[in-house]
Amino acid sequence: MNNTLATEVAELALRYGEPRRVAVVLAGLPFSPMSELDRIGEVCMIVRRRNGKLLTAIKTFYPEGAFRLLTGGINHGEAIEAALLRETWEETGLEVVVRQFLAVIEYRLAENAAKSEADFITFAFLLDETGGVLAAQDPNEQLAAYRELPVDELPALADTLENLTKQFNSEIEGHWNHWGQFRAVVHRVVAEILHDQP
Repeated sequence: MNNTLATEVAELALRYGEPRRVAVVLAGLPFSPMSELDRIGEVCMIVRRRNGKLLTAIKTFYPEGAFRLLTGGINHGEAIEAALLRETWEETGLEVVVRQFLAVIEYRLAENAAKSEADFITFAFLLDETGGVLAAQDPNEQLAAYRELPVDELPALADTLENLTKQFNSEIEGHWNHWGQFRAVVHRVVAEILHDQP
């Protein structure tokens, strides 16, 4: 993580709490979004609805049952919090308030495990819904459906993602099993953090 990003993370930690730091080495070949050059990483929007359940979604081209927590890319030159709020609006249409900075997850592909810089970073935040109507605002997101689930069901969702088929998919420019193992990480991390809270 470069100095500019590290400073921004430190400022967000002062406002929203110190995030858990996680480093992960992933097997397999690159895939989207790790292979995308138009972003510095992503935000993970853990949107807690008024009923206390968390919002997940599935895209039109995902394997059956592959719901997951919402994420969105951070553009070059874009602040993390700005990306968080922009992506939340684009993917949900909901008004939210940021409650907690949950985690910074740095991923490295196995072939790059010795590198000092991560191949990709996820910044995870807990958000509470305060208004709006749930509906994707950006058709390019290709969202097919939403599903709500309690925190204690996140590990089972991670299991589903980790066990996706080895089939290649052109939309992610990679194999579903590699993508699923990557996507499962944030679900397990978030489940552990929220489970430990009152």
